[in-house]
Amino acid sequence: MNAGSRRAVLTAFGANLAIAIAKFVAWSVTGAASMLAEGVHSLADTSNQGLLLLGSARAKREATPEHPFGYGRERYFWAFVVSVVLFTLGSLFAIYEGVHKLSDPHPLESPQWAIGVLVAAIAFESYAFRTAVKEANHVRTGTWMQFVRRAKSPELPVILLEDLGALVGLLLALIGIGLALLTGDSRFDALGSLSIGILLGVIAVVLAVEMKSLLLGESVTPQQQEAIVAAVEGTPEVTRLLDVRTQHLGPEEILVAGKIELARGLDVPGVAEAIDAVEARIRAAIPGDVSIYLEPDMYRPERDSSLAAARAAEEAGEA
Repeated sequence: MNAGSRRAVLTAFGANLAIAIAKFVAWSVTGAASMLAEGVHSLADTSNQGLLLLGSARAKREATPEHPFGYGRERYFWAFVVSVVLFTLGSLFAIYEGVHKLSDPHPLESPQWAIGVLVAAIAFESYAFRTAVKEANHVRTGTWMQFVRRAKSPELPVILLEDLGALVGLLLALIGIGLALLTGDSRFDALGSLSIGILLGVIAVVLAVEMKSLLLGESVTPQQQEAIVAAVEGTPEVTRLLDVRTQHLGPEEILVAGKIELARGLDVPGVAEAIDAVEARIRAAIPGDVSIYLEPDMYRPERDSSLAAARAAEEAGEA
């Protein structure tokens, strides 16, 4: 986890912990279902930031014979767990509480407590969200949706979606309590809790889908792929790039494997030097922790045409 991501996670952790305590105090005074749902929501968010920090720490472990490429995917795993926690602890509980209060409504007590806490929570969450947006802008390319979909580092997309969901959830809770206060019908408070649950469920599903894709193994970005191809084909000893495959072993760890055709007449030391030259060019093109495995081969039209067709079909299916 880089410094920007860590700053965003720690800011969100502190804000959510303070907000969770305040919400539970307000719920104990008012009995508002949406306040309880929001309190559990903030508690879930606080635990989620802790899980992201845990994943970052565990990902730094050295490679072992059992895990020769290291533990970089720990960050994806714990980010996936975040989506599960958000769904079970946040979404399902909020929906349950909303349904319960709809079937057995109770008048709110001291609603000014809830409104005051919600307004303060919006200020804290806005600061945390602003921090996440600021740090994401340092690395973001394209739209926000593209950033969430394409980012290989899971922390910032998770924090952005969590903080956005928290802000919208606070507004829903404020609307629910406000309508219950104005109309005297506490079912509006229950509807606020239901809305929060549905919102959290949607965010949890989006996170789960994206983290699942990273866990299964995603390739590098198209720009990095083009840089790798250019690096290989620009090596004088390489006459043809036959195939190249890439995969993220972690946010900053990349595996590159490929087959290349080398110039005829190279002896064994010459082949080794040529492969070393290709690897050096690849590492210069995509700096970072890159593991490279290249196999010298020869171009065979029939085999390589079928390989290219299969590769194109695979990429079409991924799209």
